[in-house]
Amino acid sequence: QVQLVESGGGLVQTGGSLRLSCAASGRTFSSVAMGWFRQAPGKERQFVAAINWPGTNTNYADSVKGRFTISRDNAKNTVYLQMNSLKPEDTAVYYCAATDTKMAVTSTRRYKYWGQGTQVTVSS
Repeated sequence: QVQLVESGGGLVQTGGSLRLSCAASGRTFSSVAMGWFRQAPGKERQFVAAINWPGTNTNYADSVKGRFTISRDNAKNTVYLQMNSLKPEDTAVYYCAATDTKMAVTSTRRYKYWGQGTQVTVSS
C-alpha cells in the first residue's frame, strides 16, 4: 500500500511560480515511476508530468513543456513539481500518483495510487 500526500498548492498571479510536493509512504515508492495529473472543473483528469525510477527520464504534456519540471528525491520518498510562468489555464486540482512500473508513463490507467489533490489557482 502506498499513501501519497500533496502540498504546496495555492493562489498565484499569472507568471508566478509554485512548487508542489508529494510525500509517499510505503515501500512501493522505491522502484516505481511517479506522475502528476490535473483536473479542472468540468474536465477530465489530464496528464501533466511523469518521472521514471530512479529519476533519469521524464515526460511532459505539451502544454507544460519548458515551464514545469518534475523531480524526485528518493531518499526522502518525495516527488516535486516546479511550476513556473503559470497561466490561468493551469488552474486545477493537481494530483500526485504512483504507477506499478519503472517507466514514466502518461496514461491515468497505469497509475495505481493517488493522492487527495491540491488546488492551484492562477489569477489573471
